[in-house]
Amino acid sequence: MHRSYRPTRRDLLTGSLALALGGSASARALAAAGDQAEWQQNYESAARVRVTRSSTPILSPQSLVATEEAIAKYRDIVARGGWAQLQASERLRVGVKNPAVVALRQRLIATGDLDPAAGTSPVYDSYVEAGVRRFQARHGLNTTGAMNSVTLAAMNVPAETRLRQLEINAVRLRSYSGNLGNRYVIVNIPAALVETVENGQVATRHAAGVGKIDRQSPIMNAKITEVNFNPFWTVPASIIRKDLIPKMRVEPDYLTTNRIRIFNGQGQELSPRQVNWNSDEATRYMFKQDPGGDVNSMGFVRINIPNPHGVYMHDTPSKGIFGDDFRFVSSGCVRVQNVRDYIGWLLKETPGWDRDQIEQVFEAGSRTDARLAQPVNVYWTYITSWATADGLVQFRDDIYNRDGTGAIPVASRMQQPAEADDELLN
Repeated sequence: MHRSYRPTRRDLLTGSLALALGGSASARALAAAGDQAEWQQNYESAARVRVTRSSTPILSPQSLVATEEAIAKYRDIVARGGWAQLQASERLRVGVKNPAVVALRQRLIATGDLDPAAGTSPVYDSYVEAGVRRFQARHGLNTTGAMNSVTLAAMNVPAETRLRQLEINAVRLRSYSGNLGNRYVIVNIPAALVETVENGQVATRHAAGVGKIDRQSPIMNAKITEVNFNPFWTVPASIIRKDLIPKMRVEPDYLTTNRIRIFNGQGQELSPRQVNWNSDEATRYMFKQDPGGDVNSMGFVRINIPNPHGVYMHDTPSKGIFGDDFRFVSSGCVRVQNVRDYIGWLLKETPGWDRDQIEQVFEAGSRTDARLAQPVNVYWTYITSWATADGLVQFRDDIYNRDGTGAIPVASRMQQPAEADDELLN
């Protein structure tokens, strides 16, 4: 359990707000919430929210410098006693009057998510809502503006833990300070995020689904070499054993419904009724899912990345996961949102593969391979905290417990989406 800290009023600039210090009651806020949002508050009118996107890559000299500056600010916060643990007995939202809102205001002020000029009212007004949205955006949560158990858990991570995260991740960012290439891809696993980078700027950004805690996506550097349209999916042995056999014991029509066929060592197709699902017999066979983006676990596209871990990137028929706060749902591979934009960027330097050609292949549903004219570097990283050049500080769950801070992942407070549990995905 996290220990409590003395509540104090902060006059420290941190996060995304340019706070007006020294007794000024005015507030100006211009911020890019990582890949999510820019918030602007005006205390002479209603709080306003504007959405924009940062073009600075997570792996960049600018992010490293900003992260080092954030470390100094969070050291000051820790030296001042950190922030108090919040106790919210009910779901707080706009219009609610509750003494807990006073403490919430102080918590938001501590990290620059709310200007001190917002006052100490116990009413959850539009300024508090905007501050909560800003906080949620910085922590990769859905920006509802309302308090919930997940937002509360993130707010109650002690300042000392957040400082340690920043220090650990500054070392990680520094390890990527070399030449990553003119065009490259970043997969940030804790953020479940994919960035394509060109000429030092983010070209496209995609939500992702990454490995579960017990089936982790690996940290690696590799090259993207090929895009497979409408691929077959051969079920890995680990998924046959952990997922498919238990599934067939309770749902005998599962393979047929999902167009997965069984082949023995001689290449002969077997009926599911020929297999003893109460034994490990199925592990001796090959299971192959027919193409088809509506059912195939890889969706319409597989992106090949030769590597010793046997993982790759792909589309998915379960698009709903991309709207979830926590997307640790796969068996190690990475699912990519808006895959058309992603492969369009990958193939844009490959002759014959403009966006029109890509759309034609999607429309035709044909089994087609496109080999990249120039392989693209891809970096699967583990960055749980970083800052952007405008001073916005981002935090994500240490879902694989690689930071070693002992913090309990916020994601553990949430039940994983049912559809992710039901889908056999690599």
